[in-house]
Amino acid sequence: MVQPLVFLVAGARPNFMKIAPIVRALQAHGGLAFKIIHTGQHYDHDMNDVFFDELGIPAPDVFMAAGGGSHAQQTAKIMVAFEELCQAERPDAVLVVGDVNSTLACSIVAKKLNISVAHVEAGLRSGDMTMPEEINRLVTDSISDLFFVTETSGVDHLRQEGKTESAIHYVGHVMVDNLLFQVEKLATTDTSGFETSAFKAASTVDGGRYGVITLHRPSNVDNAEMMASIADALKEIARELPLIFPMHPRTRANLEKFGVDLGPNITLIGPQAYMSFLNLWKDAAVVLTDSGGIQEETTTLGVPCITIRENTERPITVDEGSNVLVGTDPVRIVAETRKVLRGEGKQGRRPHLWDGKAAVRIVEVLAKELS
Repeated sequence: MVQPLVFLVAGARPNFMKIAPIVRALQAHGGLAFKIIHTGQHYDHDMNDVFFDELGIPAPDVFMAAGGGSHAQQTAKIMVAFEELCQAERPDAVLVVGDVNSTLACSIVAKKLNISVAHVEAGLRSGDMTMPEEINRLVTDSISDLFFVTETSGVDHLRQEGKTESAIHYVGHVMVDNLLFQVEKLATTDTSGFETSAFKAASTVDGGRYGVITLHRPSNVDNAEMMASIADALKEIARELPLIFPMHPRTRANLEKFGVDLGPNITLIGPQAYMSFLNLWKDAAVVLTDSGGIQEETTTLGVPCITIRENTERPITVDEGSNVLVGTDPVRIVAETRKVLRGEGKQGRRPHLWDGKAAVRIVEVLAKELS
């Protein structure tokens, strides 16, 4: 008997971290065939054999090299390449994750070819239509057949949008699955070679406390006035707590372009591999960020998180977790961080079903639907 074939689509490094637990669960289940499809949306020279070995999964079966260009150009190239692949191999289902252009492009192609679409991280909404990710989420969810949801707000959004109840599955979070897998692996890993270890030792005072920064959203780093304002807040915090800043290339370029000075107490380092970054932030006194996934990961491990955005598509991290949404007002950024440093920060908890078994639940649903 021929096993149903599932295409697992990933376009960038974070996507592979999301599909990795699903791959491991599929391997353990044994009832479904699968192929890992790398669209090439982002080419990352560090995604080598070691990277996939760290994730506990094989390298992609297909690499489409369809990235580059504007949002429209990138989406179009992915759609053309993915259509050829689907027509040649006719998978029974296409599983997409998150909210990148690959997710949008491949879900549209699959749906037009009458192939079932399963969306992992379905139902997340920021309400901010200036974010390309929000458009990708809305379009993908409008045509998906199965919705795998990470938090209750996602269930609510999908119900409000008229999705069939039987298609909505609250399964937990595959990023949490991967995080817990990597934390366990980190415990037996030699971290002496991680760049961050040296900076951690060299940059910490005050009983070994330090903070970590990640900033990359265009609304924060592409505007000179906004970037200078946030930098002032970070410098104020750094007078009390050494900060380590793994800096996105665009952020670094704009820092230099705008002539923004971060002062002597903020250590700048390059982008980090997943394990070295995890090794850094898991022991931080606080994480200051405008990223999405780190809001969830800090909540999972109970690390205080200050999110420098006006909205979040991950409200459970604020409602239940260790995340505080502060906007971009420098006064509030500093005030909320000082609360954490005084031991007065919020005490969050890990949300329901964020237990490391989301991928197992996803595979069980897929097997039932495709049988």
